[in-house]
Amino acid sequence: MTFGIDAIAFDVTKLHLPITTLANARGIDPEKLEKGLGLFKMTLPDVHQDVVTLGANALTKLIIQNDIDLTAIDRIYVGTESGIDSSKPIGSFLVSLMEQKFGEGILSHCDTLDITFACIGGVDALHNCLDFVRLNPEKKAIVVTTDIAKYDLESTGEYTQGAGALAMLVTVDPRIISFSGEFAVSTKGVFDFFKPYRSFSKSDITGTTENEPWHDVLEAEIEIHKDQPVFDGQYSNQCYTDRTREAYFRFKEMTKTEGSLYENWEAILLHLPYAFQGRRMFAEIFALDATTPLLTDNEESSDHQNKVKEIAKSEAYRDFVNQQLQMAETASSLIGNLYTGSIFMGLLSALSQFSKNGNDISGKKLGFLAYGSGSKSKVFEGTIQPGWKEAVDKTQLFEILGESHEIGFETYLQLHKKGLKKSILHAKNEWVLHHIEKQNPNLLGARYYEWVD
Repeated sequence: MTFGIDAIAFDVTKLHLPITTLANARGIDPEKLEKGLGLFKMTLPDVHQDVVTLGANALTKLIIQNDIDLTAIDRIYVGTESGIDSSKPIGSFLVSLMEQKFGEGILSHCDTLDITFACIGGVDALHNCLDFVRLNPEKKAIVVTTDIAKYDLESTGEYTQGAGALAMLVTVDPRIISFSGEFAVSTKGVFDFFKPYRSFSKSDITGTTENEPWHDVLEAEIEIHKDQPVFDGQYSNQCYTDRTREAYFRFKEMTKTEGSLYENWEAILLHLPYAFQGRRMFAEIFALDATTPLLTDNEESSDHQNKVKEIAKSEAYRDFVNQQLQMAETASSLIGNLYTGSIFMGLLSALSQFSKNGNDISGKKLGFLAYGSGSKSKVFEGTIQPGWKEAVDKTQLFEILGESHEIGFETYLQLHKKGLKKSILHAKNEWVLHHIEKQNPNLLGARYYEWVD
């Protein structure tokens, strides 16, 4: 009996800004972003979209494409770092919307929650659901990842934005990929990337030291939350590298693997804040875990880093990237960062290309190296199942990505600043944000959605 992902679906926003357009507007050499980071398009949400609509669209596709009986679903767990409410989880919205479309009360028995640990929250949700199905083989669960990666204008993260969601059915005897119960973890509490509440003195806004009510705020300090993170890019990269390396070698020890661990994997899926992040990070592991190690841990730091850079430029490493990393990067280049969904989009990207190329990878193992800022890495592996091709082909990943609508730089700025009142594209066969309650005092801020045929 095996346990894993039986079906997968996705939803990515239909608007994109070409990276060359952003680069030219910011005075950046486009080749630095395209050839250096692997970026070509940056997807952006339309006015009627948010993380609930993206997650609901992916979940609806999963249900319809795979004819899922919702009465058989006992869990819908959501991985996200883009929550829209500090109390009400995205999962409760998804249950409500699925009942709105497929039948009142059809999911009243279903457990749901959101899991947040930066970009690794989706993997945490998957592991929770895998454990649940192992204990209850007759039951099924769904994992949804949904995020909007938004960065401040003119920041060093601006060109890594993206928006989208994935939904995955977790069952016994899955069609796509099964997972062992083993996964290694490396955790360390750091501030490499986070989204804090930010405080401002009310007097700075009102221009008076009198603490008079302001939009029903009685406190002298006003707290706001921004979707954009506080981050240190260089430090975050180092945390990503350190956590992943530690988890990788713990997994190797845990599984008692002789020789190189990564040579057992047909492809490797990593969290990709930008398309080439994984290949930049993995060079050190490639060298340390080679059949004949190219590095040792007892070298001076400067010598160690210089050797890593040399190895990253070597023909052997370029061949390795092309064989085991590149296919997972392709979709990321056309979408941008999906935060919790990034590693799973890498899985779908690689499988879609294996299918297109006619490769039968049934029985092959894939390696997963997940990361979330704050910080934590998980390393685990899965085995491709015989029904993978049919299940993956239903998604039509690259056909749908090819239909994305290009926008210009000024439109991008208006979207980023939330200055547009009307959607750019007409919604069709998707969930939309209908309105946010602003009058009823008992429902202020409540978000309402509807399905548009």
